[in-house]
Amino acid sequence: MKHLVLVMMVGVLVGCGKKPTQQSVSDQERPDVTNPSKLPAKTEAQIEAEKKAFAEIKAKAEAGDADAQLALGLKYRNGEGVQEDDKEAVKWFHKAAEQGHAKAQNYLGVMYEFGEGVLEDDKEAVKWFRKAAEQGYAKAQFNLGLMNRNDQGGIQNYVTVYAWWKIAAANGDADAPRNKSLLARFMTANQITKAEELSKEMIKKNPKLLNK
Repeated sequence: MKHLVLVMMVGVLVGCGKKPTQQSVSDQERPDVTNPSKLPAKTEAQIEAEKKAFAEIKAKAEAGDADAQLALGLKYRNGEGVQEDDKEAVKWFHKAAEQGHAKAQNYLGVMYEFGEGVLEDDKEAVKWFRKAAEQGYAKAQFNLGLMNRNDQGGIQNYVTVYAWWKIAAANGDADAPRNKSLLARFMTANQITKAEELSKEMIKKNPKLLNK
């Protein structure tokens, strides 16, 4: 993995998160498959319910519903009601993302960043994070800043990173405030001032960056 992290700094993309085997700090939407003994056995009723839910969502997704396409992608990614399949997850994330679904765009960025179901491609990851970030999706804004912090898919620039995290924090992202504060320790007062000004300029140019 290419991440070069700040001391004590969160060094992974979160929100969608990496798979448990990659030790993501935030992966609440996936079970801990690294320790099968922790997984409670599913009852037949639970299995049937998952299969039924999968079939219903798939029908809506195939009809072009973006929310359902995202949900179907998540089911393939998490192995709910179907065999886990990251390639299929990417396929459905793409369909929803191409319709402008911000959360799907963020998930797609994660898949490209970590090479899950698709060849690892930082530029594609940044592209999709940016699309979601520009719609005011806080987690994508945080992830976009983190990609720049680690010089993935773009030029490393603390001022830009700080600006994105300030906006993400304003939108309620849980990881942005702490990471912004940690980053500030490595910046000069002049850099922080420039970052504060940049965040205001970015919002003025695109008011949709703020989702409130």
